[in-house]
Amino acid sequence: MASDFSKYLIKEYEYWSIYLHENQGYLGRCIIWCKRENAFDLTDTTEVEQIELFTVLRILREALIGIFGCDWLNYSFLGNEIRHLHGHVIPRYAKPKEFMGVVFEDKLYGHRYKADPSFIIPEKVFNEIKTKIQEALKIKS
Repeated sequence: MASDFSKYLIKEYEYWSIYLHENQGYLGRCIIWCKRENAFDLTDTTEVEQIELFTVLRILREALIGIFGCDWLNYSFLGNEIRHLHGHVIPRYAKPKEFMGVVFEDKLYGHRYKADPSFIIPEKVFNEIKTKIQEALKIKS
């Protein structure tokens, strides 16, 4: 990644990295980042990148369901703002979820997601979300 996003890093694999998205309006939202420098389009991934991507997505899905009990997941590979191959993994919740005293409400459940830029959580909560995912990935990987 061009900027220093190391504080968001959850886990690295050979071809992909998982980062916790800075906006946690959707509890457990993550970014899957292709580590190859010249990666731009999902359809240009190599066979080994594709295999690892689907493995990482399955492992992350199971971790997020196990930790937070999300009801559905959305996957979004857009590249509009950052021109590098990456995807968003957005857990969706039919009912509000509370984590460390913060209520996370998916007001658009059953429809496309839309991040609320004004939704900010304390750093302590952010770090605990990250830690929970890291711990679950150690078990599942």
